Amino acid sequence: MLTIFLDIETTGLDYRIHHPIDVAFKVVDAATGEEKLSYQSLIKVSEDCWSLRDLHSMKINGYHWEELQNGKIPEAVSSEIIHHFQTLRIERGKAVFICQNPGFDKCFFTKLVDVYTQEKLNWPYHWLDFASMYWAYFIKDIREEQQPFPEEISLSKNAIAANYQLPEEQLPHKAANGVNHLFLCYKTLVGFPKPSLNISKSIAG
Repeated sequence: MLTIFLDIETTGLDYRIHHPIDVAFKVVDAATGEEKLSYQSLIKVSEDCWSLRDLHSMKINGYHWEELQNGKIPEAVSSEIIHHFQTLRIERGKAVFICQNPGFDKCFFTKLVDVYTQEKLNWPYHWLDFASMYWAYFIKDIREEQQPFPEEISLSKNAIAANYQLPEEQLPHKAANGVNHLFLCYKTLVGFPKPSLNISKSIAG
């Protein structure tokens, strides 16, 4: 079974008008933790798309127009993703996506590889939520320790990391930083049944 740790940075929060500008993913063997592939690419957007960017989002992720001109056109990124997934034999039932915010990432991922192409290629449609994994462990610990249920719980990735004495995600919010931090948190919280040497093939756009 393969796990696809994925993160996407965009020009804003609304997938109807905003666009992906940075995508990264890490494909990992769910049993051993062995990294099969690490990929990242900046994505060009048109001037019209850039003019619709959300300025608050841009302040958080720190991207600039000039920087994105070094990226690849969306069609090229789509072709690369399809090639790598086919090479690794990413298929439904044999792989799952893992994200911090899968509802967000999935919407923008489909702007790179449309849902009909994903369906034709039999890609997984299960996008697992890391915060929900933490929630399950949290509830289990409360029940076993017979602790009162708190009135407030932070499920941000940085808050989860702090509970395990892990560093916060490296800033600014780049896709590769998000994936690396997500993988670190998952490895600490969930782990792998059969640890391996963890050798990976890295590909950057």
